[in-house]
Amino acid sequence: MMQIEIKRIAQSRINEVDFDHLVFGRSFADHMLVADYADGAWQKVSIQPYGPLTYQPAMMSLHYGQAIFEGMKAYRSKQDEILVFRPEENFKRFNKSAVRMCMPEVPEEIFMGGLRQLLQMDKAWVPAKEGCSLYIRPFMFSTDEYVGVSPSNTYKFIIFLCPVGSYYAKPLRVRVETEYIRAAKGGVGFSKNAGNYGGSLFPTQEANKAGYDQIIWTDAATHQYVEEAGTMNLMFVVNGALVTAPTGDTILDGVTRKSVLQIAKDWGMKVEERPLSVKELVEGIQSGAVTEAFGAGTAAVIAPIQVIAFEGKDYELPARKESDFSSKVFHEINHIRLGEVADTRQWIWKV
Repeated sequence: MMQIEIKRIAQSRINEVDFDHLVFGRSFADHMLVADYADGAWQKVSIQPYGPLTYQPAMMSLHYGQAIFEGMKAYRSKQDEILVFRPEENFKRFNKSAVRMCMPEVPEEIFMGGLRQLLQMDKAWVPAKEGCSLYIRPFMFSTDEYVGVSPSNTYKFIIFLCPVGSYYAKPLRVRVETEYIRAAKGGVGFSKNAGNYGGSLFPTQEANKAGYDQIIWTDAATHQYVEEAGTMNLMFVVNGALVTAPTGDTILDGVTRKSVLQIAKDWGMKVEERPLSVKELVEGIQSGAVTEAFGAGTAAVIAPIQVIAFEGKDYELPARKESDFSSKVFHEINHIRLGEVADTRQWIWKV
């Protein structure tokens, strides 16, 4: 059994947080899990007060980008249980990212076992208000103090917690990106590494200036096929079928994506994991073949898209209805993660 050293905060900061007006990613719970990797092994696993870290300017992650992360959420049920939605999938994907970035894999007893103890200590931080949750951020970065392009020999793994509200408050306006790229075949687009997100900031900022909330990434080679939208997987209802890009080098294997596809199949809906061209998408919106477009991801869960812009023209989708697949699947996932329906797929992890 792994031993975790516990250092409790002297005075909780929970009373400093306005749980009725949570801003995503701005408030942090009392404690964090910290583990160090050195001499070929994980060691010094502890739970300690959330706070600053001290490093030298030559720390390698600041120069060469060996940094990965995950995102998941904990919820408070009406029975006052703390529930986490499919964290084992995030654990697997985290280590897949680690392998691609030449970083050590984190053992299950540290990732999952440490997370359980952390949530038990800070369970008061899990909001009870509808639409709110406790965001969980596991991440790892290289810590060698050496300016040389090579994998680090030391790493730090941390999990911290954030009480959060909704990520997007209204249906999105998005723009198809045809100049910049997010990922290319043979690259690291499938991993959740820091560089993927750093590279997305400028084109997203440009889209924001033009009045759009996010961008739709297209394939790097031709810019003809839809891939992802900002921090989410993209999904469409086309002629009654659920269509999404297949996972691969350039597509993140999203946990919410995977869940939506499974629910659609369970409901008897036709599911197509295939390339979708921008041409087919635009023509489908115009003809009425494309009836829904939405993003799927941990932060937003389901984010409906109202407008898709391409080559200077806005294409508007039908107004979202409660009878839409995206509405129904959102409610289904919400009921599952809050423990309001039977967990027949064994997706819920009770703390």
